[in-house]
Amino acid sequence: MHCEPPDMVCETKIVAAEDHEALPGAKKDALLAAAGAMWPPLPAAPARPSLGGAGGAGPPGGRGLCIREFRAAEQEAARRIFYDGIMERIPNTAFRGLRQHPRTQLLYVLLAALCFAVTRSLLLTCLVPAGLLGLRYYYSRKVVLAYLDCALHTDMADIEQYYMKPPGSCFWVAVLDGNVVGIVAARAHEADNTVELLRMSVDSRFRGKGIAKALGRKVLEFALVRNYSAVVLGTTAVKVAAHKLYESLGFRHMGSSDHYVLPGMTLSLAERLFFQVRYHRYRLQLREE
Repeated sequence: MHCEPPDMVCETKIVAAEDHEALPGAKKDALLAAAGAMWPPLPAAPARPSLGGAGGAGPPGGRGLCIREFRAAEQEAARRIFYDGIMERIPNTAFRGLRQHPRTQLLYVLLAALCFAVTRSLLLTCLVPAGLLGLRYYYSRKVVLAYLDCALHTDMADIEQYYMKPPGSCFWVAVLDGNVVGIVAARAHEADNTVELLRMSVDSRFRGKGIAKALGRKVLEFALVRNYSAVVLGTTAVKVAAHKLYESLGFRHMGSSDHYVLPGMTLSLAERLFFQVRYHRYRLQLREE
């Protein structure tokens, strides 16, 4: 899934802490100016008709794109965008993701050949690929729904408590015409002085307008201002566009693994046959330690 870390939210405790500390104005302005030089301003998104849903106040007059900190009243809007974005992964993982796993493709070809050798029926042999893809969709949906259930009962159950109160963490929303159309989160790892980018998602009706890049830049600026050494993220995204987005923000691909265990996986034999994900790690080094 988009932006899932190695230590998944299901295994992470909420840490009670004070509100975020503000830096002195002059120092903060200087660092943000440096960030602006690294990531030039994005063009403002054009005004769009109102979605008619709750999402909090946007810029004056309700027009244009605004990236700001999450407000408690936007809990359901943020959860909806997260839910919809993850649900889109089901067909991508089941079908498009198969291209990333040549061994699984070979296994399916061998199963079809075995079916023909046993039955000598072209009709039944032709039905084998359809059956295998159907099983991939079933198990992809099963795992993704289990993952969603986990996330919606942990950090996404109380965004205010999980992201807005602990130091080194934050949650932002993209607001367009007064409606929440995108989300992103950051969580610090003090052990290695890094910030992890999490939960990035944009309403499908408003993609292709630079909103995801603006959200990503907000996390980078957050890390830069607070003197973290790097921003990291992990993703199981299949779409090439997601990986191009990270690279456009300056992230470097650090490797991938086919043995990642997503929360919700049971690791049964059937699941191993019909559900696979490739986990990618990215890192953007802000300064040397």
